[in-house]
Amino acid sequence: MKGLSISFFGGVGTVTGSKYLIKTPTRSLLVDCGMFQGLKTLRDLNWSPLPFKPSELDALILTHAHIDHSGYLPRLVKQGYKGPVYCSSGTAQLLEILLPDAGRLQEEDAEHRNLHGLTHHTPALPLYTEQDAYKALRLLQPLSIDNESVHLFGASKARFMNAGHIIGSRFVQVTIEEKDMHPCTILFSGDIGQYDRAILPDPVSPPPCDYLLVESTYGNRLHGSEPPETALKNIILSAVKRGGPVLIPAFAVDRTQEILYLLRELEDSKSIPVLPVFIDSPMAAAATEVYTRLKSEQDERYRKLTNAGRNPLSTRNLTIARTREESKRINDHRGPKIVISAAGMMTGGRVLHHAERILPDPTAAIVFVGYQAEGTTGRLIRDGASEVPIYKTSVPVRCHVEAVEGLSSHADWKDTLRWLSNMRRRPRLTFVTHGEPESAQALKRHLETEFHWEAAVPAYGDRFELDGTGEHQAHA
Repeated sequence: MKGLSISFFGGVGTVTGSKYLIKTPTRSLLVDCGMFQGLKTLRDLNWSPLPFKPSELDALILTHAHIDHSGYLPRLVKQGYKGPVYCSSGTAQLLEILLPDAGRLQEEDAEHRNLHGLTHHTPALPLYTEQDAYKALRLLQPLSIDNESVHLFGASKARFMNAGHIIGSRFVQVTIEEKDMHPCTILFSGDIGQYDRAILPDPVSPPPCDYLLVESTYGNRLHGSEPPETALKNIILSAVKRGGPVLIPAFAVDRTQEILYLLRELEDSKSIPVLPVFIDSPMAAAATEVYTRLKSEQDERYRKLTNAGRNPLSTRNLTIARTREESKRINDHRGPKIVISAAGMMTGGRVLHHAERILPDPTAAIVFVGYQAEGTTGRLIRDGASEVPIYKTSVPVRCHVEAVEGLSSHADWKDTLRWLSNMRRRPRLTFVTHGEPESAQALKRHLETEFHWEAAVPAYGDRFELDGTGEHQAHA
C-alpha cells in the first residue's frame, strides 16, 4: 500500500509509553496512548512535544487500561484530540477509575513540589488534571462484544480479541484500506497474558496479518516451574514463623485480584492460617468490583466458584482501607499480617508509607509479584539495594526480599511463541516492541531461530514505510 507507514513514539526500548502511529496519504490512527514511567529520562518524554498533531488524528485505539498504554490520553485530549477512542467495555470501566486517579496524582505531585520547592520552574504544573481525565473519558466508544469490526475511516476497520492480560485487555487487528489500494492488516498484540491463569481465560489465537507488533516484556525470561500458590504459601508461612508482616506491592488492576484469589484458595485448603489481610488502595477496591461484575471476562473455574456462593476475591479476614485514616490504622496492627498496596513498582502511593516501616524490619517480608521497571524503587530493592530513598529519607532494607515469578500478567517468551504458533501464516515483518533492549533482542532471536520470521526491534521515532507487495523501509 503506497504511502502507508507506521511510526513508534513509545513502547520501544522500554515497557512504558506505548504509542504507535499509522498513517496513510489521507488518514492517521494512533494505537495506544501510554504514559512513560520509570527513569526520569523516560518520564521527561511525557512533557516533550509530540512528533504529530493530536488534532489531526482520525481515531485512537486502546488495547487495555494499564497506564503505560492509556495514561497519556487526557494529555492528548488537552492538546486537541477530539476523535473517537475505541476500546473494550472492560477497558472503559477500568479507565473510569484509573484516569481520574492519575489526574489527581499529577495535581498532588505538582502541589507537593511547589510546597517544598522541588521544582526548577514556578509553579510546577500537573501533566493533566482530574478534570482533564473526565473530559477524555467522554470520547470513549466501548465495544460490547469481541470480534465485532469497528469502522475507523474510509473502508478501514479494527477487530478486538481477548488477550488474557487483564480485564478488558485485547489484541487488535487493524485493516487499512483506502480507494485504489489493497487492504493491509496490522496486528497489535497489546500485552498478552499467560496461559492457565486464575480468573481470566487464555488469550485467543491470533489471526493472520501482514505486519505484527508483539510485546517482549519477558522476551528473555521464563516465569519458572514453581506454581505461584506454592511460592506464596512458603513465603507467608516463613513470615508467620518469624512473627513479621508481609508487604505486597501490587498493581491495583489484576495483580491485587489475583493475589486475593490465591490467598482465599490457600486459606480454604488450610495451607496457610487465616491472617488479617489489608487492601490499602481505593483504586484496587474499585477495580475488584469491576472484576466481580464483568462475568463475561471470567474463566470457567471462577464462574463455578461464584455459582457455588463463594466470593473468590475476598479472604476470610479482609479489610479494605479507602481513607487515609483507615490506611494509617493498618500500622496499629501488630504481628503477622498481609498488606497489599499500590503502586506495584513502588513509584508512589500508599505502599511507600508501609515500606518505610516494613523494609527495616528483619522479621518482615516484601514480596514482588510483577515486573519492576528500570529506575523504580521496586527494581532497586529487587536488585539487592541495602537502602532506598523514600520521601527524601534513606530507608535501610533489612527485611526478607521475595518474589513470586509466576504471577506476572505477561506471557513469558515461551508462552508468546505458543500464542504466535497458532497464526496460520507468517507476517511479512514482525516488530518487537514493549520490552527493555535485552528482552526485545532476545525475543527477536527466538522468532528468527524457531519460526524463521523476519523481525525488527524499532527505536523511538523510527518510521517504517509499508508496501502492499511486502517491501518495507525503515527511517530513523
